Amino acid sequence: MKSILFAFLFFLSIFQYLHAQQFPFDFEDSQYTFTGFSGSSFSQRTDPAVPSNRVGQFFNDGSQLTQGFFTDVSVPVNLAANQNVTLRFYAFDPNVHTVLLKLENGTQPAIEVSRQTTAAAGAWTDMTFDFTNATQSGTANQVSATGMYSRVTVFIDFGVNTPGTYLIDDINNGATFTPPNPIDVVYTDLVWSDEFNTPGTNNPVDPTKWFHQTQLPAGGSWFNGEQQHYTNRLQNSYVENGFLNIVARRESFTDQGQTKQFTSARLNSKYAFTYGRVDVRARLPFGGGTWPAIWTLGKNTNEDGAFWDSTYGTTNWPLSGEIDIMEHGLGPVNQVSAALHTACNGCSGNTRNKGARNLQDVANNFHIYSVNWSPQQITFLIDDVPFYTYNPAVKNVNTYPFYEDQYMLLNVAMGGIAGAIDPNFTQGTFQIDYVRVYQNTLSVATTSSLNATIYPNPASDILSIRASESIDSIMVFNMLGQQVLEKTTDCNTLDVSPFVNGTYILKIQAGDLVQTEKVVVMH
Repeated sequence: MKSILFAFLFFLSIFQYLHAQQFPFDFEDSQYTFTGFSGSSFSQRTDPAVPSNRVGQFFNDGSQLTQGFFTDVSVPVNLAANQNVTLRFYAFDPNVHTVLLKLENGTQPAIEVSRQTTAAAGAWTDMTFDFTNATQSGTANQVSATGMYSRVTVFIDFGVNTPGTYLIDDINNGATFTPPNPIDVVYTDLVWSDEFNTPGTNNPVDPTKWFHQTQLPAGGSWFNGEQQHYTNRLQNSYVENGFLNIVARRESFTDQGQTKQFTSARLNSKYAFTYGRVDVRARLPFGGGTWPAIWTLGKNTNEDGAFWDSTYGTTNWPLSGEIDIMEHGLGPVNQVSAALHTACNGCSGNTRNKGARNLQDVANNFHIYSVNWSPQQITFLIDDVPFYTYNPAVKNVNTYPFYEDQYMLLNVAMGGIAGAIDPNFTQGTFQIDYVRVYQNTLSVATTSSLNATIYPNPASDILSIRASESIDSIMVFNMLGQQVLEKTTDCNTLDVSPFVNGTYILKIQAGDLVQTEKVVVMH
């Protein structure tokens, strides 16, 4: 179920996400990047006026009327705090230019403000974009914008086929820098793990914890042009000396009526969970075309042959959500990446949200690859250092389907969008020391003899509760185990409209009977 990507688009965009971006944009290091479209391109360079200063360089080739540049920010632009966005603009020519600043992917419809520069060649111009008098994009409506927006788009001379190179610096709306990728919830309780400590050599993977997914998708090959069979043989996955070994091999192998020249293993965890932290200590296989991955899929993913599919597989990917904790092979050697796959129109592989980090010798050095998943954000870490956070301003089933159980996958794919397989490749081993899952456990009972039902779920305002007995009280806990509400009257309804989006535990009590249920709040 790895997403179908086009390699060119992937390599074009991955550098945009090397680090989380936020206002102010001063372009002093490589984390501040834009992606050009319709023939535009972005780079960084020194300031021609102050060589010690770095600025963004924006190039239009003049081939299309809609040329522009966009960037997605990890900390949304908050117009409720300040409705003015400022920037500095530099043109090498003496002409007047029109700069249109557009804010998208927010809590309110996309809005834009257009301003003209002064006619000054080789000089910086300070510009202010006043969003108290913005235009709602695609309309003639004037609005005073106060929303929060996760995408910033810049057009220079929109609607005109004019080539040119321009510089921009210091984009801001009065925001102050906050440390990138902070962990919002610290998960401390180890709730599931596999330490791979089975004594002896060449042991099978623990069947109580892992399932070998071997069934080919419809069409007879795995996704993304991959060239391997997945097997349950010891030649492709075994536990030895405290490590799980997933081995990709060059060999002719026939299964399900298909002959392929490579074999590997793909493991599904028999444990699924909502929210928490995953730590995986591993070193990666060596060889061009190898594609090791540590990732999760929604337990409700409709994928024939997966462990959870026959019971829970009701939702088509990507609406079930996918969290790629670690992938290697989609960029330069020793660059590992992380990504979120959600339903998104016009994006490649159902993701535009990804980050990457360059490491030293991933084939010989162990690293701890982690994800910290909370109701509000998902942060990726390597060796306990955060490098990318996903925190969309608007959270719904399309942007944040990560409010239900996910299960873990470990695999090594071969070829496809990971590139050509080295002709000298014979085998490569993905070696894993441990897999650990942490949560903050709740000390609440789970007796279900009340036969209570709750609806709708997810809920945005009124939640109805029906039970076989008269309900004495209801209590609501957040995923940190903190009680946020208690009711002892009118216990058949619960107004969740004041709650922030996320998952909660509802404890229903009638006499000595207690039932707990997971409730999802989504406005």
